[in-house]
This record gives sequence, structure tokens and C-alpha cells, in this order.
Amino acid sequence: MQYNSTRNHKQTASPAEAVLRGIAPDGGLYLCDPAALPLDPAEMLQKDFAGMAEAILERMLPDYTPEMLRPMITAAYGKFDTAEVTPLVMAGEYHVLELFHGPTCAFKDIALSLLPYLITGAKQLLDDKAETVILTATSGDTGKAALEGFCDVEGTSIVVFYPKDGVSKIQEQQMVTQRGKNVSVAAVRGNFDDAQTGVKHIFAEVKPTEKVELSSANSINIGRLAPQIIYYWHAWATLCRAGKINPTEPVNFSVPTGNFGDILAGYFAKCMGLPVGKLLCASNTNNVLTEFLLTGKYDRRRPFYKTTSPSMDILVSSNLERLLYLATGGDAEMVAEKMCELNELGWYQIEDDLLQKIQETFLCGCCDDTMTAQTIKTVWEQERYLLDPHTAVAWAVAEQHRAELDGQTVVLSTASPYKFAPAVLAALGQKVPEDAFAAMAELQTLTGVPVPTPLAELETLPVLHHDCIEVNEMANYVRRKMGD
Repeated sequence: MQYNSTRNHKQTASPAEAVLRGIAPDGGLYLCDPAALPLDPAEMLQKDFAGMAEAILERMLPDYTPEMLRPMITAAYGKFDTAEVTPLVMAGEYHVLELFHGPTCAFKDIALSLLPYLITGAKQLLDDKAETVILTATSGDTGKAALEGFCDVEGTSIVVFYPKDGVSKIQEQQMVTQRGKNVSVAAVRGNFDDAQTGVKHIFAEVKPTEKVELSSANSINIGRLAPQIIYYWHAWATLCRAGKINPTEPVNFSVPTGNFGDILAGYFAKCMGLPVGKLLCASNTNNVLTEFLLTGKYDRRRPFYKTTSPSMDILVSSNLERLLYLATGGDAEMVAEKMCELNELGWYQIEDDLLQKIQETFLCGCCDDTMTAQTIKTVWEQERYLLDPHTAVAWAVAEQHRAELDGQTVVLSTASPYKFAPAVLAALGQKVPEDAFAAMAELQTLTGVPVPTPLAELETLPVLHHDCIEVNEMANYVRRKMGD
């Protein structure tokens, strides 16, 4: 099986090469057609999380043998605090898919606990002796999960860029206290889109050598995206086993969405045979995706808002490129044209027939900070379930569409509420202390919900990373790290 760039069919790579490179040389994203990799729901229903992971990854990344994948999966998901890995919890009218039981308390752990094994496995398959430098731009959660995953992994080093004052204090503390001989962290004076664009430019400008090569831990890397398909299947199977649905009954998923990777994994699952009804793309005030899914116009020329759901503060959603490619049946020329327009003009428009095809699966909605806070308060008071701000956005958008949704709806919970304790405490009507860790303690006292151990331990860890740079300094920063 070959992957090709979304912008040029002639730019191809084996699955292992796609994982190792991260991004295609032309700036496109590596992709294969998930509809050509069907899974049998009846067989999947007999598998646990690890078994589903193996079945999905065997199809998406067939260079890796089952004998290679099994120990990788066991090691990756042995780090979670529950055997279910991604448990499903009933809260009111919705089923909440808890994706925050990994070592960094966010959904990125599902993929980034596994990606280091996939990277090192790819190096073995390709007999690659160079050091792999992992570049990552983060809007909050990817950074820590990637740092944790790649910490002291032989043959790799990792550089994480995050927007200064654009992540929560807890998220920042998670990154700047990260130990490891091979990790570097730098705040960037700008927003997430600036950091993400900077990373893409580095891939174009900084050429690999015999000794050092670049890869990515963002969801532009297919090795990051593929493991996220697992929990959609696992949620469906959990509902089947609980007698909530029959195996052919479609399930709706409401997904807090920024870079479009998480919800795209749900679309991949649907293409591979999972009974999916609607995928609800839930945005905060940075609602560029809402406008696109309603009108077909993607326009990043708008104010950038810092919100209480900072991991979604994004105006350039990279993975949307993959959806355009799949929805057009692989029209790489059109995708390249639209990405060029977005880069040069700041916007593009798709044809009505393509928009209608996308709308057959995708619904959308947005939610400002006031509505986010009200949702957190209402759900806690009525259901005694504590939402983080991102999950609250997904819940609110599910409520917006409740009348038109058939069957069961799953709300993806992407982070522990304690990663955003000040915002959650304020939403519950409490006075918020200046110190984020004091806010965590007060939130626990108020709700009785335990603080996850990895977050409780943060307060005593020393700060190890102090770098703060301009966007135009990112490439040289990486060059220096490559030369270390």
C-alpha cells in the first residue's frame, strides 16, 4: 500500500515512510483511502481496545506486522489509569467518551503514547540510522503528550513550540517542567496558527542530512491520526454491549474541534465501516469551521480570540485538507489550488455540490465563553458531571442539534477539567484564586472530583525550559537543536 500527498499523486510514500516523514515534500498531507480498508463490525465487536487497535493499525499501516504492533500497543496503553483506556460514561441525555485517562490527562495521549513506537518501528523497517527530530506546534495538549511520549526515546529528539499566553497555566506548567535529555520547549510570541505555520515552513526550509531528519507529532502525521480511529469503534462497541444500540444502529459523535484531526478520525472510522450517523463539528468563538461547513467558504481573515477552551483557538485547521481530498474522490489538483489560495489570499470557496456531500455527514455549531461556562454549570448542577471547557463546547453544540439527531449521541471529552481549573471554577460561580494550583484545590473541595495524579504532582516540579522566541526565529532555533 502506498500513501500519496493530498496535493500531488506523484508524491508517494510507504506507510512507514509516511509515519517517519510526517509531511509530504510538497507540503501536502499523506493519505490513503480509508474506504478501501474496511473492517467487519461483527468482528470488531468481539475485540477489546487493544484488539481494535491492532485491527485498525494493521490496515492503516500494513508495513507493521502484528508481531511488531502487539508489544507497542501493550506498552502504550499500559500507561493509562483504566483498563478500558477510553471509558464511556452516561451523563443526562448523552454518553461522554472520556479520553483523558492517559499520562497527561488529555485525548492526545491516545495517539502520542503510541506514536514514538511507530516512529522507532518505522526507522527499523527502513533501516534509518539518522536522528529523528520531532517538530510539534501545540495549542495546549499535544505538546505535553508528545514530550511525555518521546522523552528519552533512543534515536529521537523533540522540539515543542507553544503560543506564549495562549495555553492554560496548567498546560504551560506541564510543558516547561518536562524532564528528558532529548526534549526542548519554546514559547512563541504569537498564536497557535503562527506556531503551526512556522513548523510547516521549517519542513520546507530545513533540509535533512545523513545524520538528522525531521518528523512531526502533530495530526498532520498519519501515525498520529490513525490511533485516534480506535476510540470511535470502542465507544460504539461499549454501547452495543450495554444494550443501548444494536450493532447496525448509527451513533452520532459531537467533537470539540480545532485542527480537525480528532473529528477526521471519526470520519475515517465511518469510511472503514463504523455505523456513524452525524459528526458534529463543535467550535468555540474561533468559528472558522462553522462558517465553512455552513457556506463552503473557509476564511481565516478574522479576529483571533483567546478563549477558555484554548486548545481550539485555531484559524487554520490543517486536517480539513484531507477531508477535501477524500470528499472529491482524490482531486489533488483542486486541493493544491485551494491550499494555495488559503496561503496567499487567506480564504477559499468550495463548490456547492462538494459542500452538500460534506454536509451529509457533518453538522456544525459554535459556542462562546459565556455559553461554555453556562454549560459547565448546568451539567454539574443537573448531572453532577464535571466538564472541561472543550467538552462543554461539544455538549452545547450537541444540544443545538438535539432535535435533528436520531439515536444515541456521544460527546467526546478531550481533557480533564483540572487542566483548566480556573475557568471551570469561575463557571461554577466561585471566586477564582490567582494561582492555578490553588484553583485546582478549591475545585476538588467544591466538587469532590479527584485531581488526577499527574496534575497534582505538577506544582512541586522545577521549571526546566525558559526559551521564548519570535516566530521568525523558529527555523534557526531548530537548526541549533539539530546541531547540538
